[in-house]
Amino acid sequence: MLLDVQNLKASLGKRQVLNGISFSVMPGEFIGLIGPNGAGKSTLLRALLGLIPSQGAVALGTLDAPHVGARERALHMAYVAQEREIAWAVPVEMLVSLGRSPHRPGFAALTATDRAAVERAMQRMEVDGFRERAATELSGGEKARVLIARALAQETPLLLADEPTAGLDPSHQITLMRLFAELAASERSVVASLHDLGLAARWCTRLLLIDGGRIVADGPPADVLTAETLRTVYGVEAFFGESAGGLVVQPLDLVAETGVLP
Repeated sequence: MLLDVQNLKASLGKRQVLNGISFSVMPGEFIGLIGPNGAGKSTLLRALLGLIPSQGAVALGTLDAPHVGARERALHMAYVAQEREIAWAVPVEMLVSLGRSPHRPGFAALTATDRAAVERAMQRMEVDGFRERAATELSGGEKARVLIARALAQETPLLLADEPTAGLDPSHQITLMRLFAELAASERSVVASLHDLGLAARWCTRLLLIDGGRIVADGPPADVLTAETLRTVYGVEAFFGESAGGLVVQPLDLVAETGVLP
């Protein structure tokens, strides 16, 4: 088991956002965190990383997460934040190489292993073609890909990502989802918050549907993304189908007060 979460609670200001979240992550899973705005998805990821105070039990394998130092935690979990601001005008390759920091003592030079990991990450996210460009000069989508590459370079068993497909064009969204699926197939795991239900349905092995700070559904996409669930949680009607052996989900319209499309 890579991660075990029991009765996790967290508040932002005076508002309790997480109300007793419990789940576990096994090797080889690509888990999509889905739910409406304000459901608690980003707060959950930040609580797992120890970025905000929380109550409950979080274990990284056999380690009690609250007692794990930042460097050791970074050897177990990588994180792609929702915010894509880059403050320093460093070259793209240097920024990606920061993902290797947990593997090196102090300011030690990159090893051959580090350089190979950085190169793999840049190629996977198709940012190796502008490795010398200043990261601050990139477009929003390019910055997103570079920051994902930095997380990939950490080569951790578990990758957490907060809306990683936001700002990416359809081609790069699919490329990223394919990559996450490949990581899961190699016994690593990914937990990513997603608003695109079509991508979640198509690529994730498991979905956690969060509403009101609680998990209201947990299972394979076909079991979680049902017409009734989308009406109840999202207030939408959707098209459901199948293509190339995979589930297709496309929200169509709001649910009318009568429960019938207008």
